[in-house]
Amino acid sequence: QERLVESGGDSVQAGGSLRLSCAASRYTIIYPCMGWFRQAPGREREKVATVYTTDGRTWYADSVSGRFSISQENAKNTLFLHMHNLKPEDTAMYYCAATDGYNRGLCALGEVGDFGYWGQGTQVTVSS
Repeated sequence: QERLVESGGDSVQAGGSLRLSCAASRYTIIYPCMGWFRQAPGREREKVATVYTTDGRTWYADSVSGRFSISQENAKNTLFLHMHNLKPEDTAMYYCAATDGYNRGLCALGEVGDFGYWGQGTQVTVSS
């Protein structure tokens, strides 16, 4: 059973920074598309950022563009989310996700239903 394990969530003040990490247990196999999603209480899960690991192309939600950065370490099948200038509205549970599908367009869209592997989540809380 594949497992994705997130870490790095914390409580910070607005304007602060955090780095989330996601380690895949299946480290010998590279997922073609990985991403970060988040879900705040009472809201649907939404894409934060995705990366097509084959060529490194990335896509971001408008709400985080310019503040967040997604990166990967393919040798260890590890994914990172670098978050800067955090805002209270960034408060949510953050999930790492991956898919075996080689479809660059779907990776760009980052629809929740297209990702078959999910982590348990790590909580990010930003106070004003």
